Amino acid sequence: MSVNKKQTSRPVAHLASETLHDPKASATAKSLAASALAQSHTRKQTGAGMEHKASEVLHSSKYAPDTKKLAASVLAQSNKERKRK
Repeated sequence: MSVNKKQTSRPVAHLASETLHDPKASATAKSLAASALAQSHTRKQTGAGMEHKASEVLHSSKYAPDTKKLAASVLAQSNKERKRK
């Protein structure tokens, strides 16, 4: 199985931390933020369910730019082999 070695960047990790501490952030934003932080300084990869959620966020016009930034980061760290199937 292919391994994605990308990690969450420092600016995105900071955004994720701010999102998790923001009482007004949506559940979707907090979920993406948690996933992004979990992949900071580790080799963890995005799971299939989170990939799907992040993809939906990027294809929707109802989400804020910061939520889309988190979604893009999460997708960038997904399992590339899973996308080929």
